[in-house]
Amino acid sequence: MHSSRFNPLLKAALLGLVAITLAPGLGAAPFDLANATIADVEAAMANGSLTSVALTEAYLARIAAYDQQGPALNAVIALNPKALETAKALDAERKAGKIRGPLHGIPVVLKDNYNTFDLPTTAGSQLLQGSIPPADAFVVKKLRDAGAIILAKVNLSEFAGGGGGGGSGGAGGYSSMGGQTRNPHDPTRGVTGSSGGTGAAIAAVFAQFGMGTDTGGSIRHPTSVNGIVGLKPTWGLLSRSGIVPLALSFDTGGPMARSVTDIAIALGVMTGVDPTDAATKGSAGNFKKDYTAYLKRGSLKGARIGVERDFFGQNAGTDQVMETAIAKLKELGATVVDPIHYPEYFLQAKQALSPLIMNAEFKAQIAVYLATLKPGFPRTLSELVAKAEDPATGYRSPSKRDGLKKIDETALSLTDPVYLAAHDEGLKLIRATVLAEFAKYNLDALVYPTSSEPAETIQPPDTPAPPRVSGRNLANETGFPDLIVPAGMTSEGLPVTISFVGKAFSEPKLLAYGYDFEQATMARVLPKYTPLLP
Repeated sequence: MHSSRFNPLLKAALLGLVAITLAPGLGAAPFDLANATIADVEAAMANGSLTSVALTEAYLARIAAYDQQGPALNAVIALNPKALETAKALDAERKAGKIRGPLHGIPVVLKDNYNTFDLPTTAGSQLLQGSIPPADAFVVKKLRDAGAIILAKVNLSEFAGGGGGGGSGGAGGYSSMGGQTRNPHDPTRGVTGSSGGTGAAIAAVFAQFGMGTDTGGSIRHPTSVNGIVGLKPTWGLLSRSGIVPLALSFDTGGPMARSVTDIAIALGVMTGVDPTDAATKGSAGNFKKDYTAYLKRGSLKGARIGVERDFFGQNAGTDQVMETAIAKLKELGATVVDPIHYPEYFLQAKQALSPLIMNAEFKAQIAVYLATLKPGFPRTLSELVAKAEDPATGYRSPSKRDGLKKIDETALSLTDPVYLAAHDEGLKLIRATVLAEFAKYNLDALVYPTSSEPAETIQPPDTPAPPRVSGRNLANETGFPDLIVPAGMTSEGLPVTISFVGKAFSEPKLLAYGYDFEQATMARVLPKYTPLLP
């Protein structure tokens, strides 16, 4: 599917550099593309042993080898035809002594709900095919200004899950625009969540890092089942301007990478108050421009870490990896408070509040976004539904169509007293309950398995999703940050990650804990279906 998007750009990559070396000549040590951090890459560029062009070619070669061939991950929706041209220009800037910052010459991928002025932004939907927004999203402009190269737009669950349906059962990562993304650890399995294209692309080493979005777990679960590192930041730490909305009470963008170091570097580039996103006002005085200062071994020593047990018990392999991870936290000097349980009313309230708020907000807020697009595209949810129902559209996701239609017919308005009660009082209850547990046990962070079970087998696109354990995360309804770090592999060879959750704007602390755990365990594994190229 979509093979035309790979020419002629990838021909250049395949004819060019496939393996990079740190120094010219015989006996040169190979550059470890799968494990190099942004800092490693920048050091190699600084000493002249690596160029941005060579790095970009190497990533393009991996996309050519594995996205539509081999395991056929199908993560990429659109390649940037000017990626190599941009890399060449950034190499010239470096040679002239101009370094834009820590991301100078670094290739990244974006979930295709981030606006890009030069590439279509579809939110994974045929209904927005060919839509080129008027400007970059706020954080995309920050990335470009810092020297990042937008290598590709990648697949997602359509509209980031808005409207339900179209999700290949519980496997996630299906859209009418991009089709089904597959898991690089096992291509018969999915990518569990709407940022699945980003998760698969970063695990398979298609770019240095990528951007996802999270409303109800869509950074965390794809990060987890693809076995990488990710951050769902504090709500309001990063601007959402120019990102296709799902529910702005919960929405946030966030970085996904192969190391905690890369998360820290990327995060610092993107923070800052955005006058067009009121949520970011709360970050004033709380955001940092350099989070790498907090990445220190020994950070877990003396930390009080609570183990949230309500999200265990769904999969024996996941639980076994988590018990080993908890033992490692103790070994690293953390005081582990175990168990922590939340009251049943809390878990039930979380389960009921989120869809009510999301559906109401999606119906209203998608119309606000659609109004910014060029003429010829739908302007409301009703118009999206009508286009999906039109046989001339050839729309490929009947269950998504039905889900969008159901929301259009049943979602509450943003002035409805029931919505207002859920939003204004319900979310306050959730946040207060979590903060009460932090206070009761004097906790620095909570940990639990990011996903209660590993990646699921891909089913036909319109297969109903299986029931989920209630309230698998704490971070969206509270707005709190969640750092995801690889913890190990099940006996089936599927990744498991541990989530470190803290109070609002505790990213420095969480990155410190995550880095200490990462360096002590080095649990991330290069997927066997996407090995290093010869």
